[in-house]
Amino acid sequence: MKDSRNHPALVLLPLLLGVLTFFLVIGPHALDPQNIAWLEQGDPATHYLGWEYFRHSPWTFPLGLNPFYGLELGSSIIFSDSNPLLALLFKPFNAWLPETFQYFGLWLLACFVLQAWFGWKLLGLMTGNLLIRLLGAGLLVFSPAMFLRMGAHLSLSGHFLILAALYLALLPKVRRRRLAWGSLLAVTALVHAYLLAMVALIWVADLLGKTFSKQITRRQGLIEGVLLFVVVSLCCWQAGYFAIADGAKSGGFGLYRMNLLSPFDPAGWSFVLPNLPKASGDYEGFNYLGLGVLLLVPLALIAWLRDRQPLKNEMRARPWLLLALLGLWLFALSNQIGIGAQTFSYPLPKLAINLASIFRASGRMFWPVLYALILIVIFLLIRGYRPRVVIALLALALAVQVVDTRNGWMGLRQSKMLTPSAEWASPMADPFWKSAAAHYRNVRSLMPQNQSERWQVIAEFAATHGLKTDAVYMGRMSSKALGEAQVKARRMLESGQYDADSLYILDDSVLADAGKTVNSETDLLTRVDGLVVLAPGWKRCAQCLPMHDEGRQMSLLALTHPGQALTFNYTTRQLASGWSTPEGWGTWSQGQQARIDLRVRPDSHSIVLDVMAFVQPQHPSQRVIVSLNGEQVLDTRLTQLQDNHLEIPISTALRQRLAVDDRLTIELRLPDAISPLQLGLNDDSRVMGLGLKRLTVN
Repeated sequence: MKDSRNHPALVLLPLLLGVLTFFLVIGPHALDPQNIAWLEQGDPATHYLGWEYFRHSPWTFPLGLNPFYGLELGSSIIFSDSNPLLALLFKPFNAWLPETFQYFGLWLLACFVLQAWFGWKLLGLMTGNLLIRLLGAGLLVFSPAMFLRMGAHLSLSGHFLILAALYLALLPKVRRRRLAWGSLLAVTALVHAYLLAMVALIWVADLLGKTFSKQITRRQGLIEGVLLFVVVSLCCWQAGYFAIADGAKSGGFGLYRMNLLSPFDPAGWSFVLPNLPKASGDYEGFNYLGLGVLLLVPLALIAWLRDRQPLKNEMRARPWLLLALLGLWLFALSNQIGIGAQTFSYPLPKLAINLASIFRASGRMFWPVLYALILIVIFLLIRGYRPRVVIALLALALAVQVVDTRNGWMGLRQSKMLTPSAEWASPMADPFWKSAAAHYRNVRSLMPQNQSERWQVIAEFAATHGLKTDAVYMGRMSSKALGEAQVKARRMLESGQYDADSLYILDDSVLADAGKTVNSETDLLTRVDGLVVLAPGWKRCAQCLPMHDEGRQMSLLALTHPGQALTFNYTTRQLASGWSTPEGWGTWSQGQQARIDLRVRPDSHSIVLDVMAFVQPQHPSQRVIVSLNGEQVLDTRLTQLQDNHLEIPISTALRQRLAVDDRLTIELRLPDAISPLQLGLNDDSRVMGLGLKRLTVN
């Protein structure tokens, strides 16, 4: 076969490979710039909301500041992980963009295409064989470690930046190396700090290697080092890295590590291999090679044993790169070394821990090593076997890789192929909210904190109505600014004096304090759509809607009226115990018992629960035993996942007691509850029985 390096038109092949893999794994819906349905849950929600605020905020200097999203708590586009590279690219065109616009689908497509492109280029350093290059690039594209990040941490999906750094480091001679490395470092700085750390370390290793081997002079090396350090610093400054003076470090170093067995642990991403034991935080160090790659390892070892010289020569030529990769691996392991379920630790100075905590999810730092290992395996195959044999082996490995990881990437595809929508369903439907948006400039969470329980509901409402908010979820936040905001909030609660330009959404923890000091002559304290709001000056606002004021009579649980429905996708006030964190659709029970506390009127006759049941082919039913105020009233068995309705009768005797005490406790016993981990589905250890969507009082 002719050398593919001599045919420029063949460059279209890896680009096509990337596009096809994108449509297979992600699907077309994410490319619709007006479709945000797939961004509603988890971290992608703050990625999108950070961009939504940024696009409508005035230009600042540094360019990446995002003052509307966070207010006094401080914010920049990098800390909402909204991909500053694309945010800064699209913001100048905001006036021409549609009302709803997201670029994250385009980013994911670029990740696939560029992963294939740089994989193709790396394989071109080993061989000119077209099929070997294409199949090898396919293995680099079909990376479970990259796919996993596309579920939540969208900017971290840019693994092509790592491949680009390895390509520049392995290239014998780089023309215009300052321009090449400078461009790569600048782009990476505008994508994500973790990727920047990996790429920068590879660059430093390459710079030292080229300098000590005298491929470049010391003067050239020094100039490049200083120049590119300045370039990276400027990019970080403009992206908003330095927007907070403190708070860069965070807890979790040693918890979010890489387990030594992680390259062999599918963690739910294999039909064939079993999940391996690990600790609770090891999911951040997910570095599964894939069964296809693992099948090639023994054959590569055989080739290496036959002739060790080719690999030895390559390693001898790049000692600094090997040292950098070793350092990344050791950092990924942290000082809490996990081998399966066992942990062996060694002490580190406090200063070292503090510095390491800047990159607390250290398990991610193995990614360059992961790709280097795949490249070494392919290199050994190319050097050890005839081209036809290598083609057959790589084709088989890629087929196995695609099929065996289907359990993981099909779940990813399903999360991206939701019914397209240009808006998120909001529980804030009462006319009060439109009236409030016209009266206030800010919407604040009380108490202010990073990722409060209802942050997304509040932030989405504020973004829709052009308001500023401190209800945010940031990757890092200034501890000093947060502390000062909480002190101010405590003073307001104690005095009953609130900022006149702000609407407050109250957490359960401060309801009692707010009720004691609220100025009932001027301020409104009430519950709207399940949220407790404090509206300063509302009663003296002629244009504001008249509202029922609970004031100092405010209680933790609202009185639920017949016909009223409660949803559980953002609130847990009624969920007393035995429930998991709310998701977009509702919340799963956790354990074999769960409790709901309500206040209901005595003319209520029944409670209807709309639920999902955690049933699988190997676990076909869930038994549900329901008690009201300690009296068993229902015993049933659910056999379908969706569309389950539990109608729980309220007896005449119980209704009579509710006339005296309106408290109603629903107790659910779930003897068949089981975890996905126990069923071998994935590594989710939650013991689940029911998924609670809606509760209706009849």
